[in-house]
Amino acid sequence: MGAHSEDRETDGLAAELRAELVRDIEASGAWASDPVWREVFGAVPRHLFVPYYYVVAVGGYERRWGESPDPRARERWLRGAYADVPLATRLRDGELVSSSSQPSLMARMLAELRVEDGDRVLEIGAGTGYNAALLAHRLGADRLVTTVDLEPEITESARRHLAAAGHHPEVVTGDGARGVPARAPYDRIVATCSLPSIPRAWLAQCAPGARVLTPIATGVVALTVRDAAHAEGAFLDTPAYFVPLRGEGRPGPPVPSLDGVPPGAREHELFRFLLALTRGRPDPREAYALWEGEGRPERPRYGITVSGAHAWAWLDHPEGPYAWPLPG
Repeated sequence: MGAHSEDRETDGLAAELRAELVRDIEASGAWASDPVWREVFGAVPRHLFVPYYYVVAVGGYERRWGESPDPRARERWLRGAYADVPLATRLRDGELVSSSSQPSLMARMLAELRVEDGDRVLEIGAGTGYNAALLAHRLGADRLVTTVDLEPEITESARRHLAAAGHHPEVVTGDGARGVPARAPYDRIVATCSLPSIPRAWLAQCAPGARVLTPIATGVVALTVRDAAHAEGAFLDTPAYFVPLRGEGRPGPPVPSLDGVPPGAREHELFRFLLALTRGRPDPREAYALWEGEGRPERPRYGITVSGAHAWAWLDHPEGPYAWPLPG
């Protein structure tokens, strides 16, 4: 069988799998608030952004590769590329440093970003380039999209993947916490990596009324920017686990002792979110008492406020009794 015939077969199966993925995302309700994303996900080929990826196997990871000489292995790669799961795309010393996020979570975040025609969008964490391609397709103009990543090898591969898919947004190698001031102002900022707080540089690069979506702790907060020093918003209801933003001098979250916390709460997803968000303030036993006393609050009851030099997380109200400082 010739290469052209193989390409046609791959393209045909990819189209079927992409349509199936779109149906799965539709069923999840991820883009119910902005159904335009249905057409976008149906049009942008995810497999071009994951020419290889890793799956957990006995003793470590197994590499799946689109150029494998084994046609069955190529089909496994292609089917995996369109599964509604995150894909590990880059490892270093056995540690995950980059991934392609779960498509339904990407769809939910993009819908919640509330992108409008003509918006200038900054993405923090280029990853494979897939999210930037989705944004560029939605906006119909590559020039409106900027994506930044600290790792040159990540930005180089993202450029290649984007070009293969017919898109050429601005791909910048740099510290995502500093934004990309040369391309500002932005109407939307979306991060695809987890941060301990809200970088002030982002707010300074936003137009008034801009919307910022970023993972913090194990959730995603959606902030409305008032000006360069003020932003506020609540968490989405969905859990989210992202690779941390890489860069110098960013402390990891503390690992508190859970002594005195009932076993049932220790692994409860919402309790772990509270611990990650508050970073050890209060201590786990006090956090457990608060969590139980407040009826095990869901994520949308939590929010974040940035006001000048101060930023804090809160439960129910920014000026309420439950508030915890975030790193500067």
